[in-house]
Amino acid sequence: MAEGFFMEVCVDSVESAVNAEQGGACRLELCCSLSEGGLTPSIGLLQVVKQRVKIPVYAMIRPRGGDFLYSEQEADVMKRDVAAMKSHGADGLVLGALTEDGRVDTELCTTLLAAAHPLPVTFHRAFDMVQDPAAALETLVSLGIRRLLTSGCDNSALEGLPLIKCLVEQAKGRITIMPGGGITERNLQRILEGSGAHEFHCSARSGRDSAMKFRNNRVTMGATFSAPEYNLKVADVLKVQTLNAIARNIL
Repeated sequence: MAEGFFMEVCVDSVESAVNAEQGGACRLELCCSLSEGGLTPSIGLLQVVKQRVKIPVYAMIRPRGGDFLYSEQEADVMKRDVAAMKSHGADGLVLGALTEDGRVDTELCTTLLAAAHPLPVTFHRAFDMVQDPAAALETLVSLGIRRLLTSGCDNSALEGLPLIKCLVEQAKGRITIMPGGGITERNLQRILEGSGAHEFHCSARSGRDSAMKFRNNRVTMGATFSAPEYNLKVADVLKVQTLNAIARNIL
């Protein structure tokens, strides 16, 4: 790891986890279903990834895709998932919840943080859907959240760069601001230099053709807009190395 910056790679498979570490990732965000923005991984995936990599693995706690307003039943699922990920070796957790009026759900987050203790917690991109980012940031600081992953309340970190810069300045080191969302080798330098952030989050994925010889192309295993079954997205060692080198040369 180069001094002065920290690269987190989000992964949803053992292959991606191993590739990310080989490429120089400092930490993994482990999910399933990255096509939905990342959901809670299985215990089996967490266990095998922990066996295969040495860098810290933070597990996503998100029971479904869609919004971040959770019912009582969904909150119960999240509490149980926190306990399960914690007991099976997660080094940290990634979570977030909002109220119906677009504020941080302090009640649910407080409960989840208590269940997660003493593991560090990152508040994920639920933040990008809040009504008042400055007020939400102060709420996260008061809750004791260690880190915020954000695209600056926009579609990508590059588009949200002005707000990310403001959040870094507002945080004053009380919470780590980690840009994420659409970060590539083409925009990383601009995002790091423009934000003042010293951590960043990326997926660094490439398509890999399936090893299947027989293929039934008439069937889709999900929604019609889902990714093809015979093209797999995995973390690319070379892409991770390239992002690593860019950040090292900047900072």
